[in-house]
Amino acid sequence: MRPPESWRRARVTIAIAAVTAAAWAMAAALGLSDLAAIWGGFIPARVGGAGGDEALAPLFLTPLTATLLHSGFPHLALNLVILLFCGRAVENIIGGPGLAILYVTGAYVAAAAQYGVDPSAVIVMIGASGAVSAILGTYAMLFGRNRVKIANPTLALWVNALWVAAAWVILQAVVGFTFTKAGVGIAIAAHIGGFFTGMLLAKPLLLLRYRRA
Repeated sequence: MRPPESWRRARVTIAIAAVTAAAWAMAAALGLSDLAAIWGGFIPARVGGAGGDEALAPLFLTPLTATLLHSGFPHLALNLVILLFCGRAVENIIGGPGLAILYVTGAYVAAAAQYGVDPSAVIVMIGASGAVSAILGTYAMLFGRNRVKIANPTLALWVNALWVAAAWVILQAVVGFTFTKAGVGIAIAAHIGGFFTGMLLAKPLLLLRYRRA
């Protein structure tokens, strides 16, 4: 399937990108990026009750508030490029509500994945990469081309999607290693969790869209 190119039916994607960019720009302009990361980032250790929560965002919201925070412009730009490119195509197929469900679910699964890897971590997890990974995972399932010579087309699609996942994780790792500030982490587990969420939700969200039509 060829990805759709309509921006008119990608309003949710555009809105998410605009809010994300505005949040980063505001924090950067006010010199509050570091404080914002601590306030709204996801900290796995908080789930177990570590640390004082008085000056921090509510724990249950931090998987979402973390998506609005980035360690620098390159980190933000990479996520927005993938969000706009893949989100537009995915939203055209599964609809705005489906895209919103996918993005939010990806954010929470990404946080859960990072917590599962290191529940006691006090390093702040920020960035929309986990949620964007979910969109990329769905994009890979909807528009991926079977370049691997496997007789089973479904298996071939999953193998190709996993190649996309590997490339995405490596790219994020390079960006994280190059541009991440000390004490603020870009979590690989979150990217993987988000991507697999997108792969698994592609068909259910597609069915949901057209059963409601």
